Amino acid sequence: QVQLVESGGGLVQTGGSLRLSCAASGRTFSSIAMGWSRQAPGKEREFVAAITRSGDTTYYADSVKGRFTISRDNAKNTVYLQMNSLRPEDTAVYYCNADKSPPRIATMRSAYWGQGTQVTVSS
Repeated sequence: QVQLVESGGGLVQTGGSLRLSCAASGRTFSSIAMGWSRQAPGKEREFVAAITRSGDTTYYADSVKGRFTISRDNAKNTVYLQMNSLRPEDTAVYYCNADKSPPRIATMRSAYWGQGTQVTVSS
C-alpha cells in the first residue's frame, strides 16, 4: 500500500505560479513511478505529468508541456509539480498518483491516489 498526501494548492492569478507537493508513505518511494492528474468541473480526470522511479525521465500532457515541471526527491519521499504561466483552464483538482510505470500513470490506471488539492486560476 501507498499513502499519498497532496499540498500546495490555492488561488492564483493568470500567469502566476504554484508548486504542488505530494508526500508518500507505506512503500519504498524509489520503487514506484509517480504522477499528477487533474479533474476540472464537469470534465473527466486527465493525465498531467509522470516521472520514472529514478527521476531521470519525465512525461507531460501536451496542454502543460513547457509550463509544468514534475520532479521528485527520493530522500524526502516527495514528488513535486511546479506550475508556471498558469491559465484559467488549469483550474482543477490535482491528484497525485503512483504505480509501477509511467505508461500506467499516463493511461489513468494508477493503483494509488491522493485525495486531491484544489488549484484555481483567476482571469
